[in-house]
Amino acid sequence: MSMNEGFVEVTGGKVWYQIHGRQTKKTPVIILHGGPGSSHYSLQGLRILANERPVIFYDQLGCGKSERPDDPSLWKIERFVEELGQVREALGLDQVHILGHSWGTTLAAAYLLTKPMGVRSVIFSSPCLSAPLWAEDQERNRVLLPKSVQTTLSACEKNGTTNSEEYREATEEFNKRFVCRLDPMPAFLKEGAKFKNPEIYNIMWGPSEFHVTGNLKNFDCTAKLKDIHIPALYTCGRYDEATPETTEYYRSLTPNAKFHVFEKSAHMPYLEEMEEYVRVVREFLKD
Repeated sequence: MSMNEGFVEVTGGKVWYQIHGRQTKKTPVIILHGGPGSSHYSLQGLRILANERPVIFYDQLGCGKSERPDDPSLWKIERFVEELGQVREALGLDQVHILGHSWGTTLAAAYLLTKPMGVRSVIFSSPCLSAPLWAEDQERNRVLLPKSVQTTLSACEKNGTTNSEEYREATEEFNKRFVCRLDPMPAFLKEGAKFKNPEIYNIMWGPSEFHVTGNLKNFDCTAKLKDIHIPALYTCGRYDEATPETTEYYRSLTPNAKFHVFEKSAHMPYLEEMEEYVRVVREFLKD
């Protein structure tokens, strides 16, 4: 299958992209990775969709194979929205489907609300469309962790020692339940750590998935979901930190949207139930 890659000039630097399945005639799908600051690395298996349509990955500025400028003022949602438009323009993606995962759904929603032309549909995979709602959901999830883990997390957050080894270990316990339930964790995920940029994550989100202190902490577009009129699919895992209840709530606010829960997954159904995830995405894009 054909594949080409390169760099696109965006505000603040150059971002790396990769296109799979150039030859197919169907509308391409562009993948917006999570994070902020995580890279396309864990989502790369979705190139399997390229036997039906072109699949475009890009690493957002500051992470993955893209440039990493040392300018904290770049790490805000407005610039990432602008970047997506610049990537589309440079690659000539007049008509496109968008698949965003996690923070990628935050970005997708913010982008759609600028009323861009030519977006055929959107997939909100494990969505975060309201940081306050996300934070509330994680408060409930934390209570399900062993008491000792809860105590460690709270103490570190209170004392400002969230970069300590004990906080990291306690966070692992959260991740095993609500982020990825594969046991053992796929070895290839550890490889991906070098592509992440923790500084962006910290500035925009916070020290962990469940302690939201960054510049996105008041982000909430629920009141505007009624303005998304293209076909939309919401998906999440049964044990997802992006909870089925909240994901279903977003769906209820979006005209004509669909909803699917992956019963054996947490936040990474594209790894935890790869075949089923690809089947559901394919079917939606086909329609």
